[in-house]
Amino acid sequence: MSATDQLRQILSRDEFIVAPGAYDALTARLVADAGFPVVYATGAGISNSQLGLADVGLLTMTEMLEQTRRMVGAVDIPVITDIDTGYGNAVNLYRTVTEFKRAGVAAVQIEDQIIPKKCGHFTGKQLIPFEEAVLKIKAAVEARGDSNMVIIARTDAIAVEGFDEAMRRAKAYYEAGAESLFVEAPRSREQMAAIGSQLPGIKIANIVEGGHTPIVPAKELKAMGFRLAIYANMVLRSSVKAIQKSLAHLREAGDSEAILDQMITMDERARVTQKDRLDALEKRYVNAA
Repeated sequence: MSATDQLRQILSRDEFIVAPGAYDALTARLVADAGFPVVYATGAGISNSQLGLADVGLLTMTEMLEQTRRMVGAVDIPVITDIDTGYGNAVNLYRTVTEFKRAGVAAVQIEDQIIPKKCGHFTGKQLIPFEEAVLKIKAAVEARGDSNMVIIARTDAIAVEGFDEAMRRAKAYYEAGAESLFVEAPRSREQMAAIGSQLPGIKIANIVEGGHTPIVPAKELKAMGFRLAIYANMVLRSSVKAIQKSLAHLREAGDSEAILDQMITMDERARVTQKDRLDALEKRYVNAA
């Protein structure tokens, strides 16, 4: 079964889906290894990890594509990919969707900010005109062809033009062919409930710890009408915290003996990175020569 068919099958079930964000092949595999059915390739996390820079539109299409392709290759679960604005106008977006389709992603998330975009929980965002945004969604739908890729339309209008405009845009994006809607950074449970109950299609919640949106439990999100929650930043921010703690200990103590229990073992690292499979291949095709 293709990744797109897998994702559509998952979305057709009567269960709420949590998709943690991953920023490279290893973190994608850890998400799959933990039992999650879907992984989210986070643009913010990839910008943070690969460039060491904030999510302010500096990541290029090819940088995101290469990292996503590695993630797709590392897991057997569907990968939902953040493609920001499509890295240009509707023609750029058309090419972007085509390239990510070839890479094997199950869904792409497209937003309606101007270029360069900013993280949905940063200030200073601006939107492209309504009509242009609708046409970009139509271009994405055409570009996916018969691949069955899920098109996720995100709007950042709440921060720029208000909640009513965000709802208007989201409805128009659905009518343009996006099956899934992502209204970024609602400010309250009331706004979230309105998004979940009043918009058509598959609704996605973006849970950003410390951001503008309340942290709402999965059971409550499902009751509101959401089908999926993205925890885009959790893995990266948890990783950074653990690394900072270990480095501070090493600087102070001069060795790592006291924090061995905070690291995975060599055996666990070998398991996660599939060393047994690589050893078997070596035995069959290298050592047998």
